[in-house]
Amino acid sequence: MAPRARGRGYAGLLYADLFDRAGQAGHDIVVCEFNRDPPNLASDAFHAAQGFAEVGQATIHEGSKTVRYLARAIER
Repeated sequence: MAPRARGRGYAGLLYADLFDRAGQAGHDIVVCEFNRDPPNLASDAFHAAQGFAEVGQATIHEGSKTVRYLARAIER
């Protein structure tokens, strides 16, 4: 996301729509991946605030990147 767009609530609105549509489609869970190393602290904080929990990690790209896998249950 562009720095000037950060903190305006766009990501929260996008995710709220995602959760709503996923629930309407009958899904029980939403998952995502983001960087652990190199760190993405803003994404970490955002996903924690959205109720995501870590379900795994992986080292990819010949060891140059570590990612976290997160999941959040869909409320119906």
